[in-house]
Amino acid sequence: MTPGTPLPTLVGQRCTLRELTPADAPSLQRHADDVEVWRNLFEGFPHPYTLADAIAWCDGGARESHYGHVWGIDVRGEVIGCANVAPQQGPLRCNAEVGYWIGQPHWRHGIATEALGLITEWVWQELPEITRLFAPIFAWNTGSQAVARKCGYIKEADMPRSAFKDGRVIDRVQYAIYRP
Repeated sequence: MTPGTPLPTLVGQRCTLRELTPADAPSLQRHADDVEVWRNLFEGFPHPYTLADAIAWCDGGARESHYGHVWGIDVRGEVIGCANVAPQQGPLRCNAEVGYWIGQPHWRHGIATEALGLITEWVWQELPEITRLFAPIFAWNTGSQAVARKCGYIKEADMPRSAFKDGRVIDRVQYAIYRP
């Protein structure tokens, strides 16, 4: 995909992945402003997550970010989280990082698993140069690790003391899947 190209809408049974719009900001803010959501996301994700943060993200911030292709995860017309794929550059351009989060009321309903599956399938169909998708996950986030496993990702590595979160150094694990 070239910059400025609209994201395709990816439709599943539990959710739809679609371009964010300014109208999504109140819903996104409501789901993002949760310490349990923030706890599992990388530094830079604000807490508290204000309506101004959500407006900035939904009104072009997601498209202009370094997170690559960013979709809103829509359940019954409400954006409850986001998912992304960020192709790498240069000699690592056969790799892309994936990420996903949803609001706590929607945890353990198969929504994040479906969203990751939709993105994985889209990458294999639309980005032929990508041969490996990877997901760095905080070691304590067993739910996100389960999502990755359910989508066929395998644990590649334990990464002790490899990230900062809330002013301390923490452990991560990395899951990946390879082009069939």
